[in-house]
Amino acid sequence: MPASSADLTVSLLDDARALAGDIADLRHRLHREPEIGLELPRTQEKVLAALDGLGYEVSTGVDTTSVTAVLRGTGADAGGGGDAGERPVVLLRGDMDALPVQEKTGVHYASRTEGAMHACGHDLHTSMLVGAANLLAARRDQLAGDVVLMFQPGEEGFDGAGVMLREGVLDAAGRRPAAAYGLHVMSSMAAGGTVMSRPGAVMSSSDGLFVTVHGAGGHGSAPFAAKDPVTVAAEMVMALQSMVTRQFDVFDPVVVTVGMLQAGTKRNVIPETARLEATIRSFSPEAKARLKASVPRLLESIAAAHGLAATVDYCEEYPLTVNDGAESAFARRAVDELLGAGRYRELANPLAGSEDFSRVLAEVPGAFLFLSAVPDGTDHAEAAYNHSPYALFDDAVLPEGTALYARLALERLAATRP
Repeated sequence: MPASSADLTVSLLDDARALAGDIADLRHRLHREPEIGLELPRTQEKVLAALDGLGYEVSTGVDTTSVTAVLRGTGADAGGGGDAGERPVVLLRGDMDALPVQEKTGVHYASRTEGAMHACGHDLHTSMLVGAANLLAARRDQLAGDVVLMFQPGEEGFDGAGVMLREGVLDAAGRRPAAAYGLHVMSSMAAGGTVMSRPGAVMSSSDGLFVTVHGAGGHGSAPFAAKDPVTVAAEMVMALQSMVTRQFDVFDPVVVTVGMLQAGTKRNVIPETARLEATIRSFSPEAKARLKASVPRLLESIAAAHGLAATVDYCEEYPLTVNDGAESAFARRAVDELLGAGRYRELANPLAGSEDFSRVLAEVPGAFLFLSAVPDGTDHAEAAYNHSPYALFDDAVLPEGTALYARLALERLAATRP
């Protein structure tokens, strides 16, 4: 007989807490040796070693050091006793890469790699998903279908999810997942252990803007004899902000931040070119499409008005991260049943950060959840945010995140029995 919901909750949490030491040890080893981008050979090696002997069908990526692990459920009701091709599939994702940040936390397991740090908590994601792999393997006879574990490199700007999708992660079990779930820890925002999400848009889309203003160099004392790209670039920066407030609905906001502005070599030399780069965030497909059309037109027109030219590269990066309504409600119930009422907080608005897990959710209904890892006794309103060299993530959330991953898979597979 399958375990009751209450029995399953107690069992998962107890077993996850029994694994807490091993999960934390893996997290610390990953944290000490962070790797950036799509090539994470030492991280991949640690994950493969942790999965060895658990009964998963394991494959690795070609264009990235990803790990995909498939667990075939053997429960009597798996697939309703029918053909294996009818069995439902659930995907769980954990990203693995670090950031080019010099760590300043002072923890005993701090990064030993100069200029690299797990400043976004991906070491926790990887460790929790490995912990869930253990819990699910021990409950293989309760799985009413198959589970795909997606260990993903390159989330931080390298579109590792896109690479894994191209290499077939969604078909790893032989059938498309019925649902997909991801967890992301936060070093601030809420008290430690709080789970946060919302139905619908949960994170913004992200685009990149790269502009070169082409002028004509000259002496700083005679700008009339040159074509100054610096003043034109400065006008572009201000015009982008005016465009945001004058052309876009305040209730469908966009964010344009110029993070890089470069020009010149000396104060009395007018340079040939000026460059700027910006990140652009939006919260609806309509706003994203309007930005793609209006931003290049605005900047090219400003340059032309001053007799200069501009090369404008508008690069679409990640789509909007959208939680399916039914899957979001299911995930909320799973949190309430596993961790207790009051541990889930619905976000009033999406976050302005972006995620390449959005590509998975564009193909498969699912939900993306945030788990606060603020250390006990720390004011979450004052805590360093993700990506900070001072960002701290508490090991105390590791068992609960592990159990939540496993709970989502077990319950969702049971809910999709034919």
